[in-house]
Amino acid sequence: MSFAPIIKKIAPVAALLLILPAAFPVLGQTQPAVLTVQVDKPLHSVSPMLYGLMTEEINYSYDGGLYPEMVRNRVMRDRNWNQQDWLIVQNASAGAKFEKDKTTGPSEALNDSIKLTVTSASPTEPAGLRNQGYWGYPLRPDMTYTFSLYAKADSAGLGPLHVSLVSNKTGKSVASAEIASIGNDWKQYQATLRTGKIEASEANHLELTLTKPGTVWMTMVSVFPPTYKGRVNGNRVDLMEKLAGMHPAFLRFPGGNYLEGDHISERYEWKKTIGPLVDRPTHPSPWNYHSSDGLGLLEFLEWCEDLHMENVLAVYAGYSMKQEHVEPGKDLEPYVQDALDEIEYATGGPDTKWGAERVKDGHPAPFKLAYVEIGNEDWFDQSKSYDGRFKQFHDAIKAKYPDQKLIATAPITSVKPDVLDDHFYLSAENYFNDIHHYDKFDRNGPKIFMGEYATMEGSPTGDFGAALGDAAWLTGVERNSDVVVMSSYAPLLVNVHNGGMQWHPDLIGYDGLSSYGSPSYYVLSLFAAKVGDTVPESSLTGAGPRVAYSVTESNGKVYLKIVNGVPTPQELEIDLSGVSAIAGPAKVTRLHALSPVDTNTIADPKHIVPVESTIPVTGTKLKHTLGGYTFELIELDTKK
Repeated sequence: MSFAPIIKKIAPVAALLLILPAAFPVLGQTQPAVLTVQVDKPLHSVSPMLYGLMTEEINYSYDGGLYPEMVRNRVMRDRNWNQQDWLIVQNASAGAKFEKDKTTGPSEALNDSIKLTVTSASPTEPAGLRNQGYWGYPLRPDMTYTFSLYAKADSAGLGPLHVSLVSNKTGKSVASAEIASIGNDWKQYQATLRTGKIEASEANHLELTLTKPGTVWMTMVSVFPPTYKGRVNGNRVDLMEKLAGMHPAFLRFPGGNYLEGDHISERYEWKKTIGPLVDRPTHPSPWNYHSSDGLGLLEFLEWCEDLHMENVLAVYAGYSMKQEHVEPGKDLEPYVQDALDEIEYATGGPDTKWGAERVKDGHPAPFKLAYVEIGNEDWFDQSKSYDGRFKQFHDAIKAKYPDQKLIATAPITSVKPDVLDDHFYLSAENYFNDIHHYDKFDRNGPKIFMGEYATMEGSPTGDFGAALGDAAWLTGVERNSDVVVMSSYAPLLVNVHNGGMQWHPDLIGYDGLSSYGSPSYYVLSLFAAKVGDTVPESSLTGAGPRVAYSVTESNGKVYLKIVNGVPTPQELEIDLSGVSAIAGPAKVTRLHALSPVDTNTIADPKHIVPVESTIPVTGTKLKHTLGGYTFELIELDTKK
């Protein structure tokens, strides 16, 4: 991967800061630090949407990841369709060849197909095609997989087509089905594949074979495992469970760079991602692989529904990453209308044009959009056209949806946005040095959506030093949660197979069968699980320079998040005023490592995980030692 795409993901100031060295100085601390919390003096409320998810098609996050289609390049439109993904299967006396046929397909969207010609074959020596999958086919014992394809034959009644999931190691079928006959008109065929008492393994592939000569055209070949909540065309179970464990309040979708595309012609065109899969033409993504668009606009909305998240919809705003843009005015009008249509698809009733389309697609109830974001990272647009483009979108959307809150992706002067999207990719050292970043922000200016951030240490997922940096940064975000109304780490997901990663570090790693959370995953989960309702007055004195904290309160519960970014322990005295007592003992959830470069991996997924304990309390005070390289969530029950 070239350096250019990396720079595109980093705000200009953040890009400069990335070159600074990261270190954790070891400082001696002899006197206890004193943390004073005035529980009865709230400064401001905490945003109810403070912690959420940002999603992006990068690192095979959708195809090969969250969207669990097992057939790679199922419509043969990726550039490797006939080199790596699809290969020939033939035996000694069997012969076959295949090619792309651009003259026939099952729909206007898929108007081409793969043409398989079998010249000789028999029941003992079949011939056909093999699909390698996304680094194999992850199969589990005693599990049912759904197979389907669109096909037609050169003569009516060609068949049978044998469908097999085959072990790479033994060459034997571990699950099979048969399409008895294929007609000479395009039609969808379906079957079920069930494994037996096999070992869970990714070392499998798909074979589609004939046992007699003939020609068959195929596309939209699919093998799907069970999905989260049993949704048809739904999401991968273990990854959804991990996302649920983050307690997310929102999802920003469909992505950042993925929304823009490298070129205007490669932008995310939402109208081409709805309806039956056979009517979705697919498109190239900016991370050098093809998107199936199986995870389309409705699937994003249903993803939010399944995890009870608010919808934060990003709409294409006339800028793509290779510096192509649309001038404000008449040229931009079709793109503005497309955004209005998209909002109507999500929120409209059955009496609206696009609301009716959503009903037709299987979701009668309208969705609510908490925010609509206009574009993505438009500070990179060298034409400086974003101010005018944003205003055109703003005026049109507000005219039709006056209560709809809008997010700008770069500073503007033409109108005041409801929220401004801020992105940061820094070292842990720089995050510790900048924990007061939002302290002096204008409380009358636009609210802030910290739409992308990460501590840039560790690969493929962040290490423990990155988790400490993220924790330190989030203490400043939480203390200023009257200004910062939302935050989301990015990138969210990474496929850890060789060739699966385009960006690091990432939050959650996975292969075909398993997944794990980085140390930062647990930091974010703890922040979101105990977020509180208000931020009380507080102060910390006598602490080392790499100690950061935040405090929130909710109905007598006080939540203290505190991080120590050096190996030296920090003695603490915690003193609560405005309450009569603390009902002890205090509950402590601790995340700790001996080294900042220690981490979790796909082979050791639970190496660093939260550990719970308690500490004694006397009156309204407690003494505690915060270990080196530690993040802690301390929960206190108070009495007034």
